[in-house]
Amino acid sequence: MQPPWQNLRYGAQILLKKLGFILIAVLVLVFGASAIASFGGDSAAVGMALAQSQTQAQTNPLWREDKVKNFLPHMTSPEVRDLLTRTDMALIPVPSLEQHGLHAPIGTDYFSGVERAKLIAQRTDILVAPVLLIGQAPYHMEFPGTITLSAVTMQQVYFEAAQSLIRQGFRRLLFLNSHTGNQYVTRFVIDRINQETEAVAIDLGDGVASMAPSPASRTSAPGLFDRHAGVAETAGALYLFPSLVQLDKAQRATLTFPSHLSQMLPKVASGDQAVTLIFLAEGLKPKETGKHTSAAEMSTTGVWSERDPREATVEQGRRATEFFVDAAVRFIERWKELRPPQGR
Repeated sequence: MQPPWQNLRYGAQILLKKLGFILIAVLVLVFGASAIASFGGDSAAVGMALAQSQTQAQTNPLWREDKVKNFLPHMTSPEVRDLLTRTDMALIPVPSLEQHGLHAPIGTDYFSGVERAKLIAQRTDILVAPVLLIGQAPYHMEFPGTITLSAVTMQQVYFEAAQSLIRQGFRRLLFLNSHTGNQYVTRFVIDRINQETEAVAIDLGDGVASMAPSPASRTSAPGLFDRHAGVAETAGALYLFPSLVQLDKAQRATLTFPSHLSQMLPKVASGDQAVTLIFLAEGLKPKETGKHTSAAEMSTTGVWSERDPREATVEQGRRATEFFVDAAVRFIERWKELRPPQGR
């Protein structure tokens, strides 16, 4: 939900644009372009001003994006060609469209991945190339709005997209997986690229982990389970795309696990990696598997956390994001030092 002042500011901007157009149009009709020009300009300039005012008055009122450096959807082909003179690296987010409780948008994983990728690309030259909005999330399908793809479809689309980038000269590809459920598909695509093409691919998560150990707990209270749409993920959303988070609608979820998974929960919450690996192999799986671990079977709100998402703060999200972005930039710069772009 956007703050009221933001809507007022936007409304004022639209009103001023319309008033400017009306004023110029009235002056031209009454005095003529040449008469107006005598006050300090030529008639061509006045005509251009009028045309610009008309264009602004007719601009899509919902468009609010600014051009972002190295972000493929915003770039022209010549700009991509120019970027290739400085780098052969591309960063591909791997997101998902899935429910995120009562308070966070279905596009949380998309925005989380793409916004962090854009932040990285402002500090080191790398092409940010989104390919899909959708990921693998069949265990969220009981919640309306979730869209899922099969692993086979996903890997083929990402591999063919990578082939396009490789053909154009990008030889080093990093994948930023912003949805845990995509991790094995992502690794398969990375391996295909490394085994079947002249390019080299790496999971950026591995790169970040190699630069520095993750802080023991940036947003989680000791001993409390906090994963999907919980405090940590909500905090990241509050920092990266705050206008889409409706924190006032958040609720603490009631969780129900199969008994053997419930017994593992304290160790998962404490950070036991072996137990977590076993827990996640069975947890969050489609209802059709009979494991009783789909999101709707385990959570009343779709949130997979023992904490109340309303505990999340922008500051928590800022710290976590900056940690990730800093480590990612250091890894990319290290790779550039170890293997400079060929032929540049």
